[in-house]
Amino acid sequence: MNEVRVALRRLPQGEGLPVPQYKSEHAAGADLCAAVREQLTLLPGARALVPTGFSIALPPGYEAQIRPRSGLAIRNGVTCLNAPGTIDADYRGELQVVLANFGTQPFVVRRGDRIAQMIVAPVARASFDLVDELPPTVRSDGGFGSTGVSA
Repeated sequence: MNEVRVALRRLPQGEGLPVPQYKSEHAAGADLCAAVREQLTLLPGARALVPTGFSIALPPGYEAQIRPRSGLAIRNGVTCLNAPGTIDADYRGELQVVLANFGTQPFVVRRGDRIAQMIVAPVARASFDLVDELPPTVRSDGGFGSTGVSA
């Protein structure tokens, strides 16, 4: 397994919260906790920007992806609205999560609740070459389900 060193800064609102943690030996994502001062209630259809109490410094050539937690999604209909959210290597602000409640019941976010997961991944930067035509493929410009739904 590759290991990347990431500098992590605890912000005042993160006092007492655990640092991002991997909860199993082969987990890809480290859990992020809510750094809300008071509980936050997300009504059905609502969204909120939830602080985590930390900022990071990623090495150049890496990004952090902020993704939903599957348990919150299936049990409560709560997900990250811009999943995956991208944290760039030059961003130094607080990590925040856009939570949305697509469930049928209000969802309460309490301080320290695990609300999302963060995956650190390498990034390839593209060089874009303007051309008159693209090389052909069998699929061509078929999209939006054009390959069918059955195996």
